[in-house]
Amino acid sequence: MTPTDVSDVHAAGGNLVVTPHAAGLVVRGAKARGMVACPGFFTPTEGFAMLEAGADALKLFPSEAASPTVLKALRAVLPAGTRVVPVGGVDAGNIPAWRAAGAAAFGIGSAIYKPGDSAAVVAEKARALTAALA
Repeated sequence: MTPTDVSDVHAAGGNLVVTPHAAGLVVRGAKARGMVACPGFFTPTEGFAMLEAGADALKLFPSEAASPTVLKALRAVLPAGTRVVPVGGVDAGNIPAWRAAGAAAFGIGSAIYKPGDSAAVVAEKARALTAALA
């Protein structure tokens, strides 16, 4: 969330910083330490600002407030090769549409685990997600 957090992650041996927000100071701090930076964004303005700061990829967040159609429109204006990672609301049912729109990867949370899920339930969710990626 902050440049201090970037320093702490780096000191702990981490090499990846993912944020929920568009924070140029965080991206520049990560890049200065040789880390991978994937800041959150929601608008083209935020996306371009994060790329200018050195972002390696852009986290479309919250993607459940967008759609694969929105991603397709964003990809039309972002520089070719920009990696966009939808996060929030991604599940086995919508992965194919996100992929068709140009998603480079996905952030998965509640689609694979919710408090109280047994190992068997998580395993089944993982199988469904893997199948959606095939």
